[in-house]
Amino acid sequence: MKQYMVIGITSLLSATLAVLLYRLVEPSREVIIREHSPATYANIGGDPLSDAPLRSFLSSAPTNFIIAAEAVTPSVVNIKTLQSGSGFDFWGSSNSYGTSSGSGVIISADGLIITNNHVIENGSRIGVTLNDQREFEAKLIGADPSTDLALLKIEAEGLPFIRMGNSDSLRIGEWVLAVGNPFNLESTVTAGIVSAKGRSIDILEGQDKIESFIQTDAAVNPGNSGGALVNTNGELIGINTAIITRSGRYEGYSFAVPSNLVRKVVKDLRDYGVVQRGMLGVFVDKITVDRARELGLEAIEGVYISRVSPGSGADDAGLQRGDVIVGINGVKTRTVPEMQEQVGRYRPGNSITVEYIRQGKKDSAKVVLKNKNNNITLVASSDEQFIKELGFELQNLSRDEAKQFGASGVKVISIYRGSRIERTNMEPGFIITKVGEKKITKIEDFVKEIRKSKGKVMIEGIYEDYPGEYYYAFALD
Repeated sequence: MKQYMVIGITSLLSATLAVLLYRLVEPSREVIIREHSPATYANIGGDPLSDAPLRSFLSSAPTNFIIAAEAVTPSVVNIKTLQSGSGFDFWGSSNSYGTSSGSGVIISADGLIITNNHVIENGSRIGVTLNDQREFEAKLIGADPSTDLALLKIEAEGLPFIRMGNSDSLRIGEWVLAVGNPFNLESTVTAGIVSAKGRSIDILEGQDKIESFIQTDAAVNPGNSGGALVNTNGELIGINTAIITRSGRYEGYSFAVPSNLVRKVVKDLRDYGVVQRGMLGVFVDKITVDRARELGLEAIEGVYISRVSPGSGADDAGLQRGDVIVGINGVKTRTVPEMQEQVGRYRPGNSITVEYIRQGKKDSAKVVLKNKNNNITLVASSDEQFIKELGFELQNLSRDEAKQFGASGVKVISIYRGSRIERTNMEPGFIITKVGEKKITKIEDFVKEIRKSKGKVMIEGIYEDYPGEYYYAFALD
């Protein structure tokens, strides 16, 4: 018996000694326990349109879309617009004559909603149906045809809202979700990847249009316009705006306005009722293979300055015809849309750093952006909206232009399709010198005289390349 006990104790001591020696010799190992973690959000609390620094991140992991979809769908709404002259109710048949439908995104608990301008354009009344089927009538705070965005407000509290993300952090190939609320379907969620950035598809009007779309292959159909494009973290990184289609349905590509541009436009609409657009003051063109070779550029990218407006911020900063803009505030601008998006984020009076190449050498300049009138004052929303309702964009003549034309006046920059001004057959470039018998020297004079007019209005002016005076007439409502 003693012999067995001795053997047992010896075996136990040997095993213990072997384990101790093994632990001393073996290198330490790190054990990682992988656990599911909830989505994290940027800009928690506070002003959703604040200018606080935005985080950059790679949001594509995980590719489980459940959390993002559940977080976003309550904040995406249906929008129904009642056209003037229609006697139908907001929430009648979806095919009722005189109505149009789209989607929108709630961005604040007290009822601020972003949508596309084309969803609410020409609407006399706007109805909003929430994800929980509550119905409201919305007030239009402001709209910007140049980016196809509009801001609405409903009277409600405690609403679920989406948080703004950083569209600059998006990368090609990253997973995204398109969330809409087309009428009679409630929320729809589709997934795809970012297939391109800085896309221009030439669908917007006006000289100030900014087309720098995020292109995705997430399915977006009619009725989803104005809905949310979100990353897998559940943050808004774009407003779904357009599709390219031959059939009228989704055919593989959809386009969204980047959230960093959305933030600036919507903040202006909220604070001023109109977008305060800072102008660089240059006419630009893309870099072609021949132009890159001619200028000795290392890459076929950048934005070619074909003309600098006298008295503009670019003129004051010393930018010249033939310069190639390659960056704004440290962000590369390989194409015209990319440059327009970057400049479009700033207001008159803001200073930006423009990086450019001149005669093969890279340099930079500080440019103070100005408005269309070549000053840094902010635009009054009522005058801006009044001019847009007439159907065109105007700009004061510079001193050099007035000297060149031998006349003072206001220049027509662009004309909106379907407007009363377009129906007069007026062309962009027309210089308005008189309203009735009253001489016009600046935009404020024009607005003042038109507001005083009744019935039929006669406008007199000249064209730069054609002799004589021209006259156009239109009727006020």
